[in-house]
Amino acid sequence: MSLAIICPGKNPEAWIKVIKQHKPELEIQVYPNISAPDKVEVAMVWQHPSGILSEFKNLKMVSSMGAGVDHILTDESISKDLPIVRIVDEKLTWSMTNYVVMGVLNFHRQIERYRQDQKKKVWDMSNPEIPVKVGVMGVGALGGDVVDKLQYLGFPVMGYGFSEKKNLGFPYYSKNQLHDFLKEINVLVCLLPLTADTENILNAELFEACNPGTFVVNVARGKHLVDEDLISALDSDHLAGALLDVYRKEPLPKDHPFWDHPKIQFTPHIASVTNPEAAAPQVVENINRMEQNLPLQNRVNRDKGY
Repeated sequence: MSLAIICPGKNPEAWIKVIKQHKPELEIQVYPNISAPDKVEVAMVWQHPSGILSEFKNLKMVSSMGAGVDHILTDESISKDLPIVRIVDEKLTWSMTNYVVMGVLNFHRQIERYRQDQKKKVWDMSNPEIPVKVGVMGVGALGGDVVDKLQYLGFPVMGYGFSEKKNLGFPYYSKNQLHDFLKEINVLVCLLPLTADTENILNAELFEACNPGTFVVNVARGKHLVDEDLISALDSDHLAGALLDVYRKEPLPKDHPFWDHPKIQFTPHIASVTNPEAAAPQVVENINRMEQNLPLQNRVNRDKGY
């Protein structure tokens, strides 16, 4: 049996080192140097070339190298019967929560305003805090932790999602209550999984339903956001600003308007980065489970998209 690692643009050496520590007998082939495709029974992928997995005739499992799986589910060449698993890592949650809390606090305490004042040598002590009510779209493992930490800091927080949930310890709005949810908040955090229902959800209609002065944080997937709709909402001053970490095309093209927009702050998809030390053993565990015909851990529900 062989494991194929397919992650164009990434160095998989740290993954290989940890995998070999846990399963030294496992043969590993790294794309594009896969000399024996018929031996491949497991593929570990991140942003793989669409259709390439069809080259592995004996493939039995696909593992994402992170929590996200939309890059796998959008590959229509993958058999509907092929199991897909993902990574669940407490460090991913910790990093994501810290990033979102940073964004909320920076907006709340107007750090960008004071940064501009510093450049202009302006001393302005007026209105040092913006009262905020935070809405988190997507309250699974990541979003739920974000809500918990923001509540601990004393911020009013509410959640939104596409499924019914009860007894969460915070106000929760389901799929058909989006406009009610938006009217309660002025900081909008997107942590939704990318599915057919959620693609392009951050669009002109949604922004129009937001309260004036709302600040948007997108740390989910680039395809959640309609870029030109965000720019229009910012240019009209309906939205106060945005903090972005994910994009439709990465790296962000040099001619993209986000680079120069005065109301957009962005980072290069670093809000939460998978740690091979924690993630690689999960891949090995699922390989062992596959070999023993045991249920796989963190298996993706294709109908839900996560």
